[in-house]
Amino acid sequence: MTDPLERIAAALERLAPAPAAAPDWQVSAYVWDTAPDRLIPVERVNRIPLELLLGIDRARDTLLENTRRFAHGLPANNALLWGARGMGKSSLVKAIHGELQATGLKLVELQREDIHTVGTLLSVLRDAPHRFVMHCDDLSFSHDDAAYKSLKAVLDGGIEGRPDNVVFYATSNRRHLMPRDMIENERGSAINPAEAVEEKVSLSDRFGLWLGFHACDQDAYLAMIRGYCDAWGIDIDDATLRAEAIEWQATRGSRSGRVAWQFFVDLAGRRGVTVA
Repeated sequence: MTDPLERIAAALERLAPAPAAAPDWQVSAYVWDTAPDRLIPVERVNRIPLELLLGIDRARDTLLENTRRFAHGLPANNALLWGARGMGKSSLVKAIHGELQATGLKLVELQREDIHTVGTLLSVLRDAPHRFVMHCDDLSFSHDDAAYKSLKAVLDGGIEGRPDNVVFYATSNRRHLMPRDMIENERGSAINPAEAVEEKVSLSDRFGLWLGFHACDQDAYLAMIRGYCDAWGIDIDDATLRAEAIEWQATRGSRSGRVAWQFFVDLAGRRGVTVA
């Protein structure tokens, strides 16, 4: 007669999910999926060439050099790209990966809502024979969100810490990854206000590089569009481009790299030019 404990163990094994298949390292970019935990290959990354990202020269050069060192096996810092929306933070991460992918560097995108699984993802990447830029776009935390604790431990603490073959790049509109009113609320309601604020904002200290992105002026905005037109062979005189681009900007109520690209896409469509 079979032992009841053996029958229970056998039943649990049948119910347990099958082990995740080994990742296919044939492509250079992946998206981390948690249902179930796996890396989904991305055959074609949606990005703009690095040379077309204008008006962010200092951030571009700093992050490129940091990533180049990392790709060649040298020490490199985690990076927080923060500031004005639409100014190319995520585009820069993807463009730099495109610039360096010939070195074998791979890009892994981690969604904000999956931050709590970052430890599992790192365990998958730790023993891989490649180097990875782990990227989380629009990273921020609300007042009741404890996921920042797991990320903080991975970035700079814990027994294992960050694997040598992984560097973490995050983009955010907020320098301290949380709204100012949340920080002020901590100061006003905590027993020890200073410690409460420190606990929340110390996550950003785990990033060795802080790269600020600020709203562009009109000349930079027009230069971005001119760069796109030249790259895709759209012939348009400066006066016409200026008039149409400023009108587009006015209807959007803002001026940024994203607005410049959206205007260019509209212009390309009207001119019958395919933007690949």
